[in-house]
Formats: sequence, C-alpha cells, structure tokens
Amino acid sequence: MPHSLSFPQAAMSAAAIDLLQREISNPDTQWSLGTFGAIAEFSRDPDEPVRLVQSAEAVSAVTPRGGIALKSHAAIRPFASEGITRTGWNQRIALCLPRDDCAMHQRVALTEIGPDHEAPREEDRNSVLFDLGFGALQIDCCIRIGDRSLAAQLREHAGRAVFEPGNPAMAMILAANPHRVFISRLGRIEVYQPIPPPSGKSPEGPHTHVLPRLLKSGRTHPATEPVPQGWIPCAHLYPPHPARDGLGEARPFDATHYQAFQRMMAACGDPTALATKRRVIDAVLAGEPPTALASDRHGRISVRIALRQMKSQGHASAALSAWLGSLDQAAPDEADDEAALQHEG
Repeated sequence: MPHSLSFPQAAMSAAAIDLLQREISNPDTQWSLGTFGAIAEFSRDPDEPVRLVQSAEAVSAVTPRGGIALKSHAAIRPFASEGITRTGWNQRIALCLPRDDCAMHQRVALTEIGPDHEAPREEDRNSVLFDLGFGALQIDCCIRIGDRSLAAQLREHAGRAVFEPGNPAMAMILAANPHRVFISRLGRIEVYQPIPPPSGKSPEGPHTHVLPRLLKSGRTHPATEPVPQGWIPCAHLYPPHPARDGLGEARPFDATHYQAFQRMMAACGDPTALATKRRVIDAVLAGEPPTALASDRHGRISVRIALRQMKSQGHASAALSAWLGSLDQAAPDEADDEAALQHEG
C-alpha cells in the first residue's frame, strides 16, 4: 500500500482546485463519482454545448446529457495512479478524503430526501430526490423525480430496500428513466440520458453502472486501485490517455499526454511506483536480463505498466521482449475488479 504523502493542508486544497479548474475545461478529460458497484460517469464531446462554471471554490460542467459539479474541501487530496488492464493500462486521479470526512448518509432503504435545491440547472430544483438506499460509505446514489404521480407511487415503497424481492420500486424507476444523481462530499454527477435495458449497452457520454453483486462487498474502491490507507476516493478524473481515445479505442501514442500524466504522478502519486518504473526503464535500456524488481501486487503492476508504456512508445529491443515475456504475465484477478465495475451491466 502506498505510504502517506505529507502535503500542507492549504497547499493540498489549493492544488486540488487548480487541478479541477484546469481539467473541467478540457473536453477530453472524463470523470466519475461513486463506489465499488455503483458509479456515475461524466464526459462530453468537444463540440457539445456546455455550460462551464469555474471559481476559487467550485467547478461545474452541464450538457444536455448530464452534468458534474465539484467543490473544494479543506481535507481533499488528489492521488494519481495507474492500473493494469487486459491489454494496456489506465490512469486516473482520485479525489480523496480521510475516512472520517467522506461519510455520506449510508441509507439502506428507499428514502425521500425532498426538492433538489443543489441541482446545477434551475429547472431541476423543484424535482424530488430519492436515495436508492445502497448503503455506501462515500456516496448517496439518488434519482430525481419531476413527475408527481411517480413520486407518490415511490413514496408508498419508502423504507424498503429497492432490491427486496417483490418490491416494484426498481421496475417503476427503470420504466420512468429519471435523472440519476450521485452525490459525495465533493459534489455530484447527474445523468439525464435513458437507463439502458438489462441487455443493452450503456450510452456514450454520461451514464451510470449499478451492480448489486459488487455493492454487497461493502468495498469503497477496486482492490487494484492503490489508494493510500485511511483515504477514500470520493470522485475521479481521467486525463486524456496517451494510447487510446475517450471511447477506449487505440490511437497513435501521444507523448504530450504521457508526459503530462507522469508529471501528475510525480506531483501527487506514489513515489514508490514512480521509482519502480524508473528502475525498470533503466534496466531495459541497459540491456539487463529480466529481474523481479517488486514483490508486492502494486509493485508488480508498476513493472508491467512501465514495460507496456515502453512498448507503446515504440521502443523495440531484445531486452524489452525478454522483460515482457518474463514479467508481463497477468494474475487472474489483477484487472478483474475494474473491468467488472466499468463494463458489466
């Protein structure tokens, strides 16, 4: 597990708001907010109409398909990391709070909250929020109902778990396609697009995933994400990836994107991961034979990511081939958590 980094509190929150202001204006940056088993994602197209708001305390972006609004917090800490995927790697910055600061309401049954006065769009502020009652630590997973008849029907089932056998509430929700509103101590993501059918594919742009099987684990994030102990990710941002586009399709390697994220890793990531990657790169460039440079799970992942990044940059040598063949062999569970979270349902 990465060790704790020591940043002055004021510097931590100032760096976070600078990061949010910079990235909210970039249409190629994607966002998520949720927990293990329930996540809302926000992205927008470069030519899509958007209302952007940036201030010293908060940022927001609202499009016809969804919205995101994030605010600073005295205890916020950005933490940059990379993870392994089946064929490449991913990158993200977790916006973390200490466990004691991140807790939301942890309701375990359908609960009416009332008018959504915090909605970024004025026309949504008289609609009624219902918490779906997933019981997650750092997130309230809600729906927003503008139809008074539907709100009245859902009130009849308040106090019951939405996944309880025989409870018709979830079927009503799926049929009505209400806005989904996921809220943490750092803000919210809203999704206005329709909920896909069980056999359907999530739409491009803002959407949600709700996976009851994963929610039951009670975990706050995938085991593959190396969040420092005692900190909980309350939102994520995903700067442009150097080797794939926003839809996950491969593209020519972009050195600018690569270098930008490596700078973020150096500024607010785990120095051990960076040091491991540096040792791998130096060893490969020196033509050294493959060596186990890390013994723990996250260290082994850092080794594999360094090798894949060298390959993606066009490096070709007998040494790199040997290292890839020897050390880039997937353990069965190393990418499963995030694959399940992002692509099931």
